Amino acid sequence: MAEEQMEEASSSAAASGTPFQLQFDKPIPFQIKLAEWNPEKDLLAMVTDDSKGSASHQFAGALMNGKMLRSIKSHDVAIICLNWAEDEPLSRTDKEDLLSYEDRTTRFFPPAPVMPRIGGLNSGDTGLADENEEAIQAFSSASCQRFNILCTGDKDGCICFSIFGIFPIGKININKVPIHVQSSGKRTSYRLQDVSISKVSLSRNLHQLVLLCSGKLINTDNLSLSNDLSVGVHCLHLDTSIFSNRKNELHQVSQQASSIQDLVEVVRASISMMSKQWSNAMNLFHEKFSALPSLLTAHGMESSSEDEFMSLLFGTHTSPALHQFLVSSLGEAGLKRIAKTIESAGRELRIVVSEHLQPAVEIISFRLAELRGLARWRSRFQNIGLDEKLMDGVTERVGMLVVQVERFSRVAATVLYLFQNFLSWVLKCVKILLSEPTDQVPSTNSELVVIFLKFLLDKDPIKQLLETDQIFEWDIDTAKHVEHLVVFGGFTDTKFLERSLAKQFSELEESLKEAFLMPFTTVSSQIHCQGLLPLYPVTSSDALSSTSTPASIAFYKDKDSQHNASSYSSTDYICFKIPDGSLNLRNFVAVIKDFCNSCSTSNTPSLSGFLLHIPVEYECVDLSLYKHFAYLRKENGYSQDNQVVLLLSGKSSSENAGRSWMVMLQTENLSFSQFSRTFPANYYNLQELEALELQLDTDYGKVRSVPHPLSTPLAVSASRGVACIFSSRRHALVYILDEDEDEDEDEDVFDHAVAAAKRCRYRLGQVKFVKFATTREEELAVLNPRMVKYIIALVLIIMIYLLLTTGLIAWTMKVSNNPWDAWPVVIIVWLFWMLLLCAHLQLAKLAKKRTLGSDDGDLSTKLLASKK
Repeated sequence: MAEEQMEEASSSAAASGTPFQLQFDKPIPFQIKLAEWNPEKDLLAMVTDDSKGSASHQFAGALMNGKMLRSIKSHDVAIICLNWAEDEPLSRTDKEDLLSYEDRTTRFFPPAPVMPRIGGLNSGDTGLADENEEAIQAFSSASCQRFNILCTGDKDGCICFSIFGIFPIGKININKVPIHVQSSGKRTSYRLQDVSISKVSLSRNLHQLVLLCSGKLINTDNLSLSNDLSVGVHCLHLDTSIFSNRKNELHQVSQQASSIQDLVEVVRASISMMSKQWSNAMNLFHEKFSALPSLLTAHGMESSSEDEFMSLLFGTHTSPALHQFLVSSLGEAGLKRIAKTIESAGRELRIVVSEHLQPAVEIISFRLAELRGLARWRSRFQNIGLDEKLMDGVTERVGMLVVQVERFSRVAATVLYLFQNFLSWVLKCVKILLSEPTDQVPSTNSELVVIFLKFLLDKDPIKQLLETDQIFEWDIDTAKHVEHLVVFGGFTDTKFLERSLAKQFSELEESLKEAFLMPFTTVSSQIHCQGLLPLYPVTSSDALSSTSTPASIAFYKDKDSQHNASSYSSTDYICFKIPDGSLNLRNFVAVIKDFCNSCSTSNTPSLSGFLLHIPVEYECVDLSLYKHFAYLRKENGYSQDNQVVLLLSGKSSSENAGRSWMVMLQTENLSFSQFSRTFPANYYNLQELEALELQLDTDYGKVRSVPHPLSTPLAVSASRGVACIFSSRRHALVYILDEDEDEDEDEDVFDHAVAAAKRCRYRLGQVKFVKFATTREEELAVLNPRMVKYIIALVLIIMIYLLLTTGLIAWTMKVSNNPWDAWPVVIIVWLFWMLLLCAHLQLAKLAKKRTLGSDDGDLSTKLLASKK
């Protein structure tokens, strides 16, 4: 029976137009476990097979290509669920606009640098990787424009909050959260044990968080009351008002901090690349020059390489070992190869420092100074953990890093010049030994050769600056000078010059971690549990598998607060599949609403919901709540439909194996029934809900067949009106949910507006609008007859002017025989007729404007243009 209903629904949908239009079908290189749409743009936050890191992908509909933008690891164990919530514009107040903050970095600095590349290769993953770094810049900058939070939950019961999906701002462990329940006038304390998060959802106003988790409910006041029934799936309501009350402050801090973290990665990549590039060049240099000590030993000589080169420089003698090394072992070709490699490495160092390292450090310094200024506003930012002393310390350390970068640039330039001078001198010596001309060899400085032999032949200052375990010694005068600078505002840490560039960067990272940990800890401590609702029991062995049970949570604005920020209110909906056997139910989906409202006050209506029975031939793969706004011809001007999207697949034991369907049901066609919240006498009360049978009919909803065996997850974007599903064959399919409905609604809006426009009467001549003007000819066809009269009058005026001018010239020639005597009169007449002509043109223009209608005519023309 269900199969026939599916076929009928699919055939009727094909006749009336495809219910869900396929936007694109793209293969992906890895299996997706979880997916969530970013509310602001076409971004998906995904969790891959390892389930330990969330990655953001951008699906570009025009290019049909996925771009890897960022990979973030915020959990130590597998991520089970994630939710991306954006601040609702209607929930903002006028006071927040007064406290708006502008990021001034772009005023003083060019666009932030990106990570350097080696040989044009792109770092990172190769699956959906984007080769254009501008995409990352666009993501980082655009994501910070509107406040949004990414919530992720793992199998150990931890929930992490990340602003913009980048900057971690909070983390709570549900195993440690106290749960207080008010029942029969008595307050009882509980806690959950062995928690595993299965679903999280943050409200659009950021005031509340609803989560589903499995675990054992323990009465901390009386441990003897805990029993086997307490192991199950529970729904919790958390108070996250800190995100809403301090969203301006959090927005400002996270906007700076997320950019700082991006730039820190640029600095780390720059130091790593410079170390690798220079190390490769030095390995080649030492590999070639290491043959000289071996030759000296073979010839029975006890002198060092430095002594041999010194003897060659001052012209005392050339030992056989040195002669053999320069002519045979090294040679002109090998020497030129070394020089070219070192020159290339030096050029890469200069590029990395000037285009990546130094700009990144300078922008970090500016942004930290901005945060330091915000930290001094204690009344606003102390409540979110922005500590002034910690910001002072990290600002000083980034200043030290600026000095270290400048020192590195000078040392690198000096070392490269000394290498160039030394290698040119060695090349000149080789040519002299081979009796070749040395005209093409650049001139060298003997003093610099001596300096190179003493300080660089066996040492590497650049390598030392790029290592963390190096300590530099300074003379007493320099140390005293640095100490004297403290009085004039210098660094309080006077030993920073003893550290290397890499060591200073490492200390900056530790300081940043400590400074950003304070907001993380402060915000986490202000998230509390407000309510508990046990849903259904599970056995201890099935508790872990229950985390993969399909579920969805959503918050929808109430109708009376759609356009009124002062009376903002929302209703929560919880939809989940009940595992077979639990509560003696099989193949059932439950929908509950008003859980948060029932927890906040005692006089609110009780919970309501319904049970939906899926046909036995199919199983529910995944589900999602969805809300569609439709602008129809109704008294209120619009309607809002709360809908449930189901992914169904045929069971392997039935005839429908391998077939999949996507079904959208309108909840307004389903009756909600109230049920009690008696607690803790009876843990689970879902059996009280009314059970409904799923009718697969297009009048009841919409159905579409999917030509792939489906797997989780189902990601639905209400703001975009699209759904992304994944097949077991590693395909990502994006469907447009409401395009056909939007077209019908546009028809209704257009017809309604046309009817209103046709009823309008125009002021000029009381002429009814008969036809919409779509071309210039049609515009002229509907002109008022008075407009034609003005045109005829204009033609007559021009003809009379020409006749009068000709007559005046003829009369003047007859009287004075000089035609130039008539020109003053002709000019006066010409000016008079020109004024009259301008007046007629203005009147004609006004007549045309009134005829077509300055308001209604333009509106109707625009409506027709939008219709076409």
